[in-house]
Amino acid sequence: MWRDLLQESYNSMRHNRRRTALTMLGMAWGIATVVMLLAYGDGFGRACANIFANFGTKLVIVVPGKTSLQAGGQKSGQQIRFTQEDVDALTTNLPQITHITPSVDKQANVQYENRSFTFSVSGNDPNVYSIRSLKLGEGRFYNMEDQVQHGRVAVIGSEAKEKLFSGRSALGEHIRLDGLSFEVVGVLSAKMQEGNDDINRVVYVPFTTMSDLKDTHYLDTIWFNYQTPEYTRIEPAVRTILAGQHKFNSSDRQAVRVFNLMTQLHQFEIITLGLKILMGFIGTLTLGIGGVGLMNIMLVSVTQRTREIGVLKALGAKSRYILMQFLAEALTITFIGGVLGVILAYTVALSVGRLTLYSAFAKNGEAGDIRLIIAPGTLIASTIILGAVGLISGMVPAFRAARLDPIESLRHE
Repeated sequence: MWRDLLQESYNSMRHNRRRTALTMLGMAWGIATVVMLLAYGDGFGRACANIFANFGTKLVIVVPGKTSLQAGGQKSGQQIRFTQEDVDALTTNLPQITHITPSVDKQANVQYENRSFTFSVSGNDPNVYSIRSLKLGEGRFYNMEDQVQHGRVAVIGSEAKEKLFSGRSALGEHIRLDGLSFEVVGVLSAKMQEGNDDINRVVYVPFTTMSDLKDTHYLDTIWFNYQTPEYTRIEPAVRTILAGQHKFNSSDRQAVRVFNLMTQLHQFEIITLGLKILMGFIGTLTLGIGGVGLMNIMLVSVTQRTREIGVLKALGAKSRYILMQFLAEALTITFIGGVLGVILAYTVALSVGRLTLYSAFAKNGEAGDIRLIIAPGTLIASTIILGAVGLISGMVPAFRAARLDPIESLRHE
């Protein structure tokens, strides 16, 4: 029975080749639109994830401020200043922390031979490498031995290396930071950099050695990363711990500013989800237009084949057989159009390549651009939408054909 149905569907489509081809083209364009729009939504989400991964997703930056609320006998407007004790308190009371480092920064004169620039020098523990998602281009990062031995070693950013050494190897060379000699042991790979951000010009030195350049008793910031899906609880926990240390109101957001990158990432995930839904809706509407075309063509086919339907029913064909015959024809057109549409979508995606997004205003931002990569989930979603549209578009003409009266059909001219 199924072989006969498919054979009759094939004969019918072959008899009306031009009409069938145009209908398939409409379905192919519709499904290609759905696939490409969903791929664009996926590409946008992947680009946002890459941007945040450049800085570290589960990353928290804690910055001291001034109190704005009175706590106990303390007046508002008191300056909060971090010390190593605050780092220890966070490490002890916040088990979700994976790595943590104090950070002290300074704008210093960086000199190599007759070249001199003002770069940011940052003193941190060695685990800043994983906390800030740094990547080495050459050499090594300083380690705990350098930290303990108060070693005068430095790891420089890619742009700092170019300005100081102009393409020459920097490893093993000595630079002067505010007149003090430091050995370059590593060069970092370039990171995404917006505008005048000097992220690729930073010079990293061990925290203990930073005391040669600046008093490190008071910290500028505290950085840490963590492992927990409940990222919303991190900020209030940090503020509560530090409020106990410095005697300020734990609800005072001005006393300590906590920047959790997962919060921003979650906001972008919501935007991405909304964009995907919008893209899917637009694509479905486009595919729906192709479905309307399929329905109209099948209704025309029912009208043209009314006498044939009457003959079949007069010879004993059941309404179910007539229904399945027209439905099989509609689904065959839908399936072939869908395959052609997916091929078209892959062709366009490969031809377009990378769509400029983050690299338009950020250096080294190519990873933050959109790529139309068609994921398996996109194909599954597109197939479900295609199947629903094809089934609905084919059912209406099929039911109409199945319900025709055989006597009236035989009299049809």
